[in-house]
Amino acid sequence: MNARKNVIGMLVAAALLTSLSAAAADTSGAPKYKVPRNEFGYPDFQGIWNNATITPMERPAQYGERRALTEEEAKKLHDREAEFIDRSSKATDPSTKAEDLDKLPNQCRSGSTGAACGYNAFWTDTGFNGVRVQGEWRTSILTEPSNGRIPALTAEASKQRSERMASRQRSGGFDGPEARPLGERCLMSFGSSAGPPMLPVMYNNNYQIVQNKDYVMILVEMVHDLRVIRLNGKPLPNSMKRWMGDSIGRYEGDSLIVETTNMNPQQSFRGSPAQKVTERFTRVAPNRIEYEFKVEDPALTAPYAGALNFNATSDAMYEYACHEGNYALAGVLAGARQDEREAAGKKKN
Repeated sequence: MNARKNVIGMLVAAALLTSLSAAAADTSGAPKYKVPRNEFGYPDFQGIWNNATITPMERPAQYGERRALTEEEAKKLHDREAEFIDRSSKATDPSTKAEDLDKLPNQCRSGSTGAACGYNAFWTDTGFNGVRVQGEWRTSILTEPSNGRIPALTAEASKQRSERMASRQRSGGFDGPEARPLGERCLMSFGSSAGPPMLPVMYNNNYQIVQNKDYVMILVEMVHDLRVIRLNGKPLPNSMKRWMGDSIGRYEGDSLIVETTNMNPQQSFRGSPAQKVTERFTRVAPNRIEYEFKVEDPALTAPYAGALNFNATSDAMYEYACHEGNYALAGVLAGARQDEREAAGKKKN
């Protein structure tokens, strides 16, 4: 967690105005950007980048199959986000009670920052700007299928998922640390921050890229994940299922193409462990990498694809010590044992 997003009022508005003005300049007919090369002649992606965005992963229903916003619509969304950041960064009202959340389920997003809200905007880092790719303000990160939504599971995959959920509900999901989510156990980042695909989450959206002749390394700020991409290598045997999969990269012109397979089955996104992810990194400006991805999974009725930006940042990479896993996990399991003792006592009575 960090306070990177604790920027309010005129400062936020100025930053958003600068972003919109710079985006408009993208189509001004300026000479094509010349991608820098490293000492090995490869396009240079090294540095610290951030992919935080206010653009949602899936497209809101009101946009249907519209892939892009107008400039006016984009400005309204940015202004609304600036107003929300200003409002929700204010000091917590000590009179707010946790039980109020039942009465006002949307109060945190609408600006209340009381005890029921968990994190206010001081602690989050979801970005200020929308995704603008190839001259378009996108309505969602996903662009395929045309509705911008993740496809449904196949009938067989849906059945298997229901069986897994039923089994977990029977055990309560608290029998031991192995039953808890990977992020809670400090094994992997939350959501799909480390990927692939690498997608923004609530905070810690920084990535450090380092390259040499044979490898590309991506250090993920969220939970301390480390992706190692082998250049022009041979895939590992199918029996070797790795966290973040087995990533093989190659350069095509100014882009880095990465194909990943052999994902660890415990690592899933939206309930489905991706079977193959293809990513394209293209540096299109001194301060921006366009990131495209495609996910192919036989558990889904169709593949899906999307795009977003990695923007250069002067922020430092912070250590994610994962104290929730170090301390809270024992409390979670101890609480479950206490519940079991109380339930057993009631049966005796």
